[in-house]
Amino acid sequence: MTACSRAPRATGSSTTPGSRVDPSLLERLRLLAQARPGAGMLHLPSELSPDSALGAIRAALQALGGGAVRPADPPKGPRRVRIHIDGAARGNPGPAGAGVLILGPGGDVVERTHRWLGEATNNVAEYQALLIALERAIALGFSDLEICSDSELLVRQLNGQYKVRHPALRVLHAQAVERIGGFRRVQIRHVPRELNAEADALANRGIDEAVRKRLQAQQALAEEDRR
Repeated sequence: MTACSRAPRATGSSTTPGSRVDPSLLERLRLLAQARPGAGMLHLPSELSPDSALGAIRAALQALGGGAVRPADPPKGPRRVRIHIDGAARGNPGPAGAGVLILGPGGDVVERTHRWLGEATNNVAEYQALLIALERAIALGFSDLEICSDSELLVRQLNGQYKVRHPALRVLHAQAVERIGGFRRVQIRHVPRELNAEADALANRGIDEAVRKRLQAQQALAEEDRR
């Protein structure tokens, strides 16, 4: 019988997955995996802060041999901006859209955004426009915001002058307050409708484009049926 020789001792750093990973890192990664994708952003679970999520990703990369990761440089551009927002609904509720106009310190246009919101009330559309504005400000790296809206209800609710009674608006109000807390300074003020005309046009553009696409799709289906 031939004796079995002893297997050589392993010299590499290979380990069973998870055997040497910090349990707290695994828990943060599990929470991160529960994040819900949004438009240009991730909605994190309430138990996980953005700093903790980034820390988990960097620690995981290091554990996998990816080395240290240097945070990206902040976007270049003005840190203080004025943002005009508007929500439009054709019917209450009805087809709705949101418009956001971001202006730099000199009044130059930084970004124009319009979105289709589906069926919504006018007040819901106004809040959605605010959330989109805050989302874009985060993405662009702005820290000091002056937000202009022609919705007296939205402005007074966010400034604490009016209570938020409608259940749907309470949810949107809470989301807005949470996002606002991430900026250095946010001022929300009411402006007359005529001074918010471009944001209004963007909101209506969001509706028009969606309605046009829907009509085009219906016409294409009708042509298919006729063939």
